[in-house]
Amino acid sequence: MQQPNEDRFRHRDLNWLSFNERVLQEAADKINPLYERMKFLAIFSSNLDEYFRVRVSQLRQMKRVKKSIRKKLALRPSKITKQIIQEVKNQQNDFGDIYKNHIIPELAGNGIHIRDAKHYSKTHKKFVESFFKDKVEQHIEPIVLDLKKENELFLKNSVLYFLVTFKNEDKLAVVNIPVEECGRFVMMEDVQDEHNITYLDEIVRHEAFKIFPENDITGIYEIKLSRDAELYIDDIYEGVLSEKIYKSLEQRTDGQPTRLLYDAKMPKEIQKKIRKLLKLGKIDMMPGGQYHNFKDFFSFPDPTNNKKLHFKKLPALPHKTLDKSKNYFKAIAEKDQSLHFPYMSFAYVERFVEMAAVDKDVTEISISLYRVADESELTNSLMKALDNGKRVTVFVEAKARFDEENNISWGRKFEEKGANVIYSYPKVKVHSKIMLICRQEGDVNMRYAYIGTGNFNAETSAIYCDHAIFTANKYITKELQRLFKVLEGELLIPREKNLLISPFSTRQEFIKLIYNEIENAREGKKAKITAKMNSLEDEEMIELLYKASNAGVEIRMLIRGFTCLIPGIKGMSENIYITSVVDRFLEHGRIYLFENGGEELMFYGSADWMNRNLNRRIEVISPVLDEDIKQEFKDILNIQLNDNVKARIQDPEESNMYVKRKDGEKEIRSQYEIYNYLKKKHKS
Repeated sequence: MQQPNEDRFRHRDLNWLSFNERVLQEAADKINPLYERMKFLAIFSSNLDEYFRVRVSQLRQMKRVKKSIRKKLALRPSKITKQIIQEVKNQQNDFGDIYKNHIIPELAGNGIHIRDAKHYSKTHKKFVESFFKDKVEQHIEPIVLDLKKENELFLKNSVLYFLVTFKNEDKLAVVNIPVEECGRFVMMEDVQDEHNITYLDEIVRHEAFKIFPENDITGIYEIKLSRDAELYIDDIYEGVLSEKIYKSLEQRTDGQPTRLLYDAKMPKEIQKKIRKLLKLGKIDMMPGGQYHNFKDFFSFPDPTNNKKLHFKKLPALPHKTLDKSKNYFKAIAEKDQSLHFPYMSFAYVERFVEMAAVDKDVTEISISLYRVADESELTNSLMKALDNGKRVTVFVEAKARFDEENNISWGRKFEEKGANVIYSYPKVKVHSKIMLICRQEGDVNMRYAYIGTGNFNAETSAIYCDHAIFTANKYITKELQRLFKVLEGELLIPREKNLLISPFSTRQEFIKLIYNEIENAREGKKAKITAKMNSLEDEEMIELLYKASNAGVEIRMLIRGFTCLIPGIKGMSENIYITSVVDRFLEHGRIYLFENGGEELMFYGSADWMNRNLNRRIEVISPVLDEDIKQEFKDILNIQLNDNVKARIQDPEESNMYVKRKDGEKEIRSQYEIYNYLKKKHKS
């Protein structure tokens, strides 16, 4: 008997909180050095900010959709939002416990003390007074409010403020904490081997009487307002439903408040006053600790220079072929070449583009850019290629969330240099990570392709785990060339037989591959699906995986982020086992492996099994055709599947339990094992 819909699918926004809990677990895990655990607190905080700006904002807007449409789509925004708020409160409590009872004492144990205003020494007070006068005061912009009059209060998104109360209860004030101008953390004078650091917040708090010299302050409470990002309805709903939702929403001002984080010590009557001033609902109020914006811990200073407080450096590994090659075209023509980030350097990609830019035989370079770096060797090489008369086509994704401005700016720079620049289509994002270079070699027009799982971005490649392959395979490169012609408007469909390209063929091909495993299982053959991705949300794919599980197909998945599939349920998903690895680097690659009756088929690329990746984005999933590379990818996949240090089990209870190591079993921390594996494999 089929389970009710709500028992068959998790809500993506609730399960995302389970992912962020795994990040918080890393902050508590003493396997990680102290400063790295502080960075995980920063990642947790940063993740949560974006979550409220995008996901919770979307839920809030859905409450304004007509009831008939909400009912049709089974939307329950109020119920889900309440569940989110409760879970976030629980996680914030855990966060506070980790910070106060673990991080602070361990910092002190290493001679690093975070001082608040109450515990400033005479020397500290003298320093603080001088620092405030010289560096801070000029950036302070106090706003005094008379509550007996009509007030309009605008707080900037994610900026820290103090809410100040006075003996006169009809008076309130808001003071900005100028972090952008002065930094969040300030080093004070040291005593012997002791290092003293204070928050900028505490300096402003200590000097508040200078901002309000009337000397009638009764309370100072930190607050931070999150405002929504643009509403990306097309990321979830499509076609007619999407249009109905848009029409059902009234015109709204971008940047609507979604959450006010406030010091839990703030009295209830003051909470009511600020809520009224900002026109917030009760559900928008989120109690927190004394400090907010813990994402600033990315820049927390280490005055000790103690290497033990940080991850040991892992030097980028040399690629056994490309490292020595002075002609990548020759090396790739002879054999496909794979790259694995961050274990290997992104410089190999940059060098390839540089070679193409100056090579007299290269005629064309086509590339899709999803998140463009501010300045990079790659963009400089593309500019050089234009100077050298190459035809350069750049597809710029103008709607890459939070990167729109930078992407469009680069698009204009390329256009000014003479590039053929194409911006994103309405309601279609180009999320693929692809590049094609055409080179005239005698009478032959050779094509060289790069297909990856990560962005063309040197900075993110140092922290994201991704995979890529250079290939000169004539079938793959021809289909990629057709795709670029689709992007340029010369063709309507790419007519692919080897590549899986969304929204044209990816879904259909994956469905065929899964049904093939189902048929093999029914015939008594070995049937298995192994899939690594960031997120799993598409209901059609999930239902098909349930069907495969019930047919006896063994399904093993690695999902870093959220999953709407519920594994391990008898009669529904008992043959599905999912783990998630959260560690030093961000797992970002997608690899799909099908048993195929003993003749395994492997694919990799940019698409998760999410509705948007299958239906509304240009994505490229490529078969891994080179047998050596296929084995390399499989070895890497198996190392991750066997992680027993940083892998968590995604079970029906969402308990995030670590995989337990069996007695006598080797300790496998997959990211380090992969590094060692590649080091050995690519040794000269």
